Amino acid sequence: MAKNKTRAIIECSRCHEKVSPDEIEVIDGEQLCHHCLYGGLKPFKIYPIGFVRNNLKRARTGFGTDGDRSSSCIELLDSQRPFLYRIEEEDHLTIVYYFHESGGVRSVFRRGLDGKKVGVFSSRTPYRLSRIAIQDVRLLKVEGNKLFVEGLDAVNGSPVLDIKMKWNSKE
Repeated sequence: MAKNKTRAIIECSRCHEKVSPDEIEVIDGEQLCHHCLYGGLKPFKIYPIGFVRNNLKRARTGFGTDGDRSSSCIELLDSQRPFLYRIEEEDHLTIVYYFHESGGVRSVFRRGLDGKKVGVFSSRTPYRLSRIAIQDVRLLKVEGNKLFVEGLDAVNGSPVLDIKMKWNSKE
């Protein structure tokens, strides 16, 4: 006998359309549908190439992270090994990663760095729609498919989306 599945429906705060929970983003406490946020644009897929391994966790209160910041390991999937050719010759890299533990989105807030009231695009906050982060790091060493880096504030388990040579890193 088939179970009768009920699908939750949420109403958009702006257009009042009823949509499924996976088509809603909560911004400043308002539930906004993807059509109101993005118009007719379609999403696209991005797959992780690896994951951050370190002792950093999201801070329980306030802004930032808690834990040892001295170094992190970027453990790449074995399938990414061919793309590491000569990476050990670089001293700095730019890491693109995903804020997998971020909560709701806030459009304006007080920046943790200096307390200045700013919008999300004037900050490094994880409370953004895209949840994408970038950070320049120093490459310490490479062991197989593991990159050991300094200066990464991604929390443990953060999916790594891409790695790039830091522009002008040799200067």
